[in-house]
Amino acid sequence: MIPESLNSILQNCSVEQKELVEKSYRFAYQELDGQLRGNGHPFIEHPLGVALIVANEIGLMPEAVAAVFLHEATRGNDERLQEVARGYSAEIITMVEGLNRISGITPKDTRLQAENYRKLIVSYSKDPRVTLIKLADRLEIMRNLDIFPKSSIMRKVTETIMLYIPLAHQLGMYNLKSELEDLYFRHSDPENYRAITNKLKATEKDREKLAQEFVKPLEKSLDESGIKYKLKVRTKTAYSIWKKMQKQKVPFEGVYDVFAMRFILDVPLEKEHDYCWEVYSRVTQEYKPDVKRLRDWITNPKPNGYESLHTTVQNSEGTHIEVQIRTVRMDEMAENGHASHWSYKGIKSVHGLDEWLKGVKAMLESSDPSTYTNAVQKELDEIFVFTPDGDLKQLPKGASVLDFAFNIHSNLGVKCSGAKVNGKIASIKDELHTGDVVEIMSNKNQKPSADWLKIVVSSKARNRIKAKLKEEENKLMNLGREMLERRMKNWKLELNDDVLADIAKHYKMRASAEVFLAIYQEKIDLLQLKEFLTNGEQEENGLPDSKPEKAASKPKGKSSEGDYLIISDKLNNISFSMAKCCNPIFGDDVFGFVSATGGIKIHRISCPNAARLIEKYPYRLQKVKWRQVSNTTQFQTGLRIIGDGDASIGAQIMDCVNKQDASIRAFSISERRKPGNQTEFVAEIGISVGNNAHLDRVTFALKKIREVKTVLRTSQK
Repeated sequence: MIPESLNSILQNCSVEQKELVEKSYRFAYQELDGQLRGNGHPFIEHPLGVALIVANEIGLMPEAVAAVFLHEATRGNDERLQEVARGYSAEIITMVEGLNRISGITPKDTRLQAENYRKLIVSYSKDPRVTLIKLADRLEIMRNLDIFPKSSIMRKVTETIMLYIPLAHQLGMYNLKSELEDLYFRHSDPENYRAITNKLKATEKDREKLAQEFVKPLEKSLDESGIKYKLKVRTKTAYSIWKKMQKQKVPFEGVYDVFAMRFILDVPLEKEHDYCWEVYSRVTQEYKPDVKRLRDWITNPKPNGYESLHTTVQNSEGTHIEVQIRTVRMDEMAENGHASHWSYKGIKSVHGLDEWLKGVKAMLESSDPSTYTNAVQKELDEIFVFTPDGDLKQLPKGASVLDFAFNIHSNLGVKCSGAKVNGKIASIKDELHTGDVVEIMSNKNQKPSADWLKIVVSSKARNRIKAKLKEEENKLMNLGREMLERRMKNWKLELNDDVLADIAKHYKMRASAEVFLAIYQEKIDLLQLKEFLTNGEQEENGLPDSKPEKAASKPKGKSSEGDYLIISDKLNNISFSMAKCCNPIFGDDVFGFVSATGGIKIHRISCPNAARLIEKYPYRLQKVKWRQVSNTTQFQTGLRIIGDGDASIGAQIMDCVNKQDASIRAFSISERRKPGNQTEFVAEIGISVGNNAHLDRVTFALKKIREVKTVLRTSQK
């Protein structure tokens, strides 16, 4: 029942330790029976793989191996753990409890913020071996990542680069860290990974030849020194090379330190520094050194304990070669970090274990991996952001809240008004970072603007915004077309392609679509357009002057423009006033009627009293022209809105009017029965608008309401 792969652990164990490992394995095998991995193999393969890494690659004692098996057997089942706890030591149970607590944390709970998650791991790891076991667990998962569903691969890849690799770096476990980095690279960017690994294979023989030629002149000198050494040719990982390519902005061929010559010296502890510098001296006597690239981590070790002497030299052909000089102890430390303190030269005493654990815990609690994490993030071309439910979203680097909203759903992006990022309010333009948890806030009245294109970086968001802007522009153009068609009909003029072409040419526009949009946006004055179409007036300056003109000075209608009374923005002028029977507004076809009091009343041509006044009192009529009024001038009019439904539609009507920037001065709504026992509403509304184009927009908007059937203009004030 005990697999052969465990022999590598058991053969070096005492009788008690062997019994402990076998006992914990049998328990896990029994508890996990029937559970399968993604490839259909028994799940017990996972804890077995982790146990082998813990013992053989990290160098932990059998107690940690037992903790691995017990953890997987009792994950999420504290009661079961308590049942078997009496059969194991307190230190093992403490490790298992820590592992179970960490495994119970979901990205939704932690928001996968790297620093917070690291702190949780440390706080839950009363025994620092828990952290090392978690690193081993992640390494086993990454080695077998292909068996997981695609939906979870990216999450695990992100967790690895943001959480576990910084932890390995923090502990100086460079072997484990390098393998995790390459596995991350393989799955996050498979195309570049394959390209670099293929080039490494293609140039392998060249590197071997170069190494042989490099060491040949040094062999005699080093032998004469009496220094015992071993030479390693260390090729950089694909991920490390890729980082250099990104940082230096060079191709693979431009990275001249693809590999390093590593001298590992077997010398007494007290002579380490002297012999390392001795070897450095002999190497630089033979080859020209680059003094700018000398790194002395022997005199001043890195915070994580790394010790080595690095330099770069140049051979006679101009090839740059990195040289690393260190002792056996330093090399062990460089490869396995603080774990090496425990495994180096077989130090296995209880006292030694305690001291080592204290050192690991101190390193975890005092060191800050954020520098490494930030450096990694700067090199990535994408970020990984989470929804409140823990769903992972991959976005381009520099992505904003708005990019995230469009990534979730196009409709959500269109209505996005802001967000909560890690619980704090953020605007749509705020930049996101890996690990952020984003909750989008939306507003049904929100609409995209051209400025949004300056905020987003993702192609999905840009394309959707452009499409929405085009859609909105087409809607406004259609409204402008309706407005023009209506006016042309009132003016008894024909609207055809030739007329549209003349209008576009007159206003220096390229197409009729621009004309319609300009009409809706009131950039074209319809009265002046009428004059152009009817009189053929030509204006040199394109769009008409928007500055209001002075009011007419002649009370009875004579002006500088012939027999016309000019109506300007001084509507309180005693010479004229708006007739209350029809409430004319700027842009209406109107006429003046001299009242008995001497003042002039301005009526709409369509006024109910117009026909009678024109027929009975033709001698009291006055021709009238509108002049541009100020933007602040408001005209009062009324609308009657009829449709299917009840009075509850009133709120929607008022909301619609307010959105068109029209002021509501009066409002009433009633219900009446139609044949078939159906309900019909009739709303009477008094509003203030700037001109008849403004009134048209209000009318068109009201007609868009599904329940509305008819919108009529009234004289209500």
